[in-house]
Amino acid sequence: MRSGPAPGGTYLLGDLTVNRIGLGAKRLGRDRDRAAALLRRAVDSGINHIDTAAFYPTYAEPGHEEHDFAALGWANDVIRRALAPYPADLVIATKVGPTPDGLARPDQLRGQVEANLRALGRDHLDLVYLRQHGLDSIAEHFGALAELRQAGLIRHLGISNVRPSHLAEAETIAPVVALQNRYGIDFGRVNDEILRACHARNIAFVPFFALAGPGRERGGVSESDAVVAFARSAGVSPAQARIAWTLSRGPHVLAIPGTSSAAHLAENLQAGDLLRLPGIGALGTGDSGE
Repeated sequence: MRSGPAPGGTYLLGDLTVNRIGLGAKRLGRDRDRAAALLRRAVDSGINHIDTAAFYPTYAEPGHEEHDFAALGWANDVIRRALAPYPADLVIATKVGPTPDGLARPDQLRGQVEANLRALGRDHLDLVYLRQHGLDSIAEHFGALAELRQAGLIRHLGISNVRPSHLAEAETIAPVVALQNRYGIDFGRVNDEILRACHARNIAFVPFFALAGPGRERGGVSESDAVVAFARSAGVSPAQARIAWTLSRGPHVLAIPGTSSAAHLAENLQAGDLLRLPGIGALGTGDSGE
């Protein structure tokens, strides 16, 4: 287990302290034994924040774009098999909302939360994001999750794939401790407003597709001449440069890079020690947005 301060520092998710570099479960790979070994190595290396979802597919390999709902619960099942009984400081965040037929109705969210509880082997969930799509108002959906929080099934709430108006709306219903939106060097500054709003409200901002960039579901590390040139000059990998840039966007920003490789896991963790690289914060600031 890694000793000393956490790479990149720590942040409070509500009342839960997490290291700013966590692990996304979307790219664990097809092999259950290998994925379980990677999860155990991650925790032994000091990672105490795992981001997952019941709808994550099993492919989890670069080059695949399909979203396989036939694999419901796969990532959660592997997490339970690998890590239960869970370390006391481990925070598992999950997401609800998507179904094979589109966004769940508010009255369907309890069933999704209970399915996550069973798959993970927990009596409550540390953090649940409402992953919305296409809603002008999230009040009914987020309100349904707030009721489950009051019932003790959920400890903290977050929102994902949202606009600033959604954040303001959610905060009138229940505390929001984290927000997940697409964000990265390649994506321009379209989410800078909501990133700043999160900082002002002590809400964690947790970008997705920060490494994959325009590749999105295909995974891998997005090619960028500027990032490759910077990484080469600094003697780091492009992935490390992207993670360090992500963390440089503010002390409230968390990184959740996914991988199926033990070597990449170690590399990702080392990126937390690169925040003081000269010029790291300037990468991507010239992008115009989308």
